[in-house]
Amino acid sequence: MPTPPLTARANLRWAVVRPTLERLAPKTILELGCGQGAVGARLAQLATYTGVEPDESSWQTASSRIDGTVLHGDHHKVPEGAEFDLVCAFEVLEHIADDKDVLADWVQFVKPGGKLMVSVPADQHRFGPSDELVGHYRRYSAEQLTELLTSVGCTDVAVRRYGWPVGYALEAVSNRVSAKKLEQPAAPVSDVIEERGATSGRFLQPKKAAGQVLKLGMAPFTLIQELAPSKGIGLLAVATGPKG
Repeated sequence: MPTPPLTARANLRWAVVRPTLERLAPKTILELGCGQGAVGARLAQLATYTGVEPDESSWQTASSRIDGTVLHGDHHKVPEGAEFDLVCAFEVLEHIADDKDVLADWVQFVKPGGKLMVSVPADQHRFGPSDELVGHYRRYSAEQLTELLTSVGCTDVAVRRYGWPVGYALEAVSNRVSAKKLEQPAAPVSDVIEERGATSGRFLQPKKAAGQVLKLGMAPFTLIQELAPSKGIGLLAVATGPKG
């Protein structure tokens, strides 16, 4: 079954995530904040999959796309005592006001010896209109992300960047589009940051044909970014859970 299209940025991220997953070879995966399920559909091809998504529209789309269990809500919807080889959240932590407390809840789902994988936007000085539009509270440095994961008991934290060099251009375009939406929105933009974050999984999601064009167009850049894993607009962290 064809997988749903990824955004340009998600193509860059998936090129880093996929080989990491192949190395870790998890049998069970929990994805927190799966959005419309473009990544979840790919994860479900690799392991027994459970996802959670609070936004109803995104949850309905994800449920139709993913061959696995997709729960409507946040991490509290995961059955008590459930544990997974891999717990992951892509572009979610930056939407949460109290990221440390929520992360402390998430890591309890990691099996002994299992892994946590999270991605976040990099560098607070790059915070711009696109962050504001989709309800980000912050961006992270590699040091801040490492400290956050360590503070909730994770060990063996490895953080790398992705998205060099094309990600900077993509982010500049996204900021221009977002600034216009904020200044003269075609539809009302909520003043409540939580409401913006709740619908962020729908932002700039490509249709099938556009997704194919994006995939082909981004293919060279998914390779080029490997020349500079210490540069880029996004961070990907992998850590051993606190029960490790």
